[in-house]
Amino acid sequence: MTMRAGQWLKYLVLGLFAFLALYPIFLMIASSFKTNMEILTSPLGLPSQISLDNYFQVWDEVNFKQYVWNSIYVSAMSVFLILFVSSLAAFYLSRYSFRWNMFILFFFMLGLMLPMKLAILPLYMLMLKLNLLDTLHSLVIIYVAGNIPFAVFVFYGFFRTLPKDLDLSARIDGCNGFQVYYKIILPLMKPALATVGIVNLIGVWNDFFYPLIFLKSTELSTIPLGVLTFFGEYDTEWNLLFASLAISSLPMIIAFLFASKQFIEGLTSGAVK
Repeated sequence: MTMRAGQWLKYLVLGLFAFLALYPIFLMIASSFKTNMEILTSPLGLPSQISLDNYFQVWDEVNFKQYVWNSIYVSAMSVFLILFVSSLAAFYLSRYSFRWNMFILFFFMLGLMLPMKLAILPLYMLMLKLNLLDTLHSLVIIYVAGNIPFAVFVFYGFFRTLPKDLDLSARIDGCNGFQVYYKIILPLMKPALATVGIVNLIGVWNDFFYPLIFLKSTELSTIPLGVLTFFGEYDTEWNLLFASLAISSLPMIIAFLFASKQFIEGLTSGAVK
């Protein structure tokens, strides 16, 4: 009886946390189908009718599709370069011993200790001298440079848990250093890749600070900057705002489901068949 009561209590707590996590999402989706007047008069109620007018207006009239494309480009390029560069750096640092090994690792760890936003003025001057201001490439460079230390830290710890016998076996079969990384180590990295990828993807996708500083043209705005267009000086178009939030959250949901699948596959499959 006591065990059954404990099980019910556990499910009750889990259900409460699930409700707290899912209700804001439900409220956002429900509000995206309402008119602005409905949101103001009945913010917690259901929409009187299901209509996609808000989504069509956001997508076409506000040019929100351009903001989505800009965010996809910046996020995809940044996450790919972070995973590629940091995984190679961590592989080299963990698999090869040389004189400056620990010094270089400590240099990467400094990036975790020092907030990058403290260097916003030198970064701005650097991008100005490189003629990269008001370009999406400036954001990619900043995101990659700022997130590599965390990725190297995670990958380095993961590589240290893998036996070096895998490397030796591959070299006996004729693999060079990059082939060992690509054919043997990379398939075993799926849990770490999924973790680092989704953490950086969410951070880049939702970032508002760096686009506000380095982007001036409206057509180059990312989603966080594009959402500002719905906030007026005297009025806010809440219906369009919630529709834009629903659209912007969809790629993150898809990416999270994809990363979760890769995480499970990485735990249940091996590199050596």
